[in-house]
Amino acid sequence: VQLQASGGGLVQAGGSLRLSCAASGIPTNILFMGWYRQAPGKQREMVASATIGGTTNYADSAKGRFTISRDNSKNTVNLQMNSLKPEDTGIYYCRSWSAIHNYWGQGTQVTVSS
Repeated sequence: VQLQASGGGLVQAGGSLRLSCAASGIPTNILFMGWYRQAPGKQREMVASATIGGTTNYADSAKGRFTISRDNSKNTVNLQMNSLKPEDTGIYYCRSWSAIHNYWGQGTQVTVSS
């Protein structure tokens, strides 16, 4: 049972990154899949989520710049991040959850330089 996140890295402000997360050993019909971010010295916060039906939700800081996409058949979730800012720096975790499930990936580091 795991969520394998990838795609992080170092990018200059204004650049783009695409994060990917693949679930294995986890049911494919879990209600929510999404991405969280933990910046240095801060609490983990939700960046974007997508329901199994395709409804998406974004943190205010991500609206207009990030796009989440979910493939239910492959049990994957991606996060396209454009116009990145230094304040987007942090460890990004994918999560799959519902009222009775709660799975976290291991995190991938995103660093945006100014």
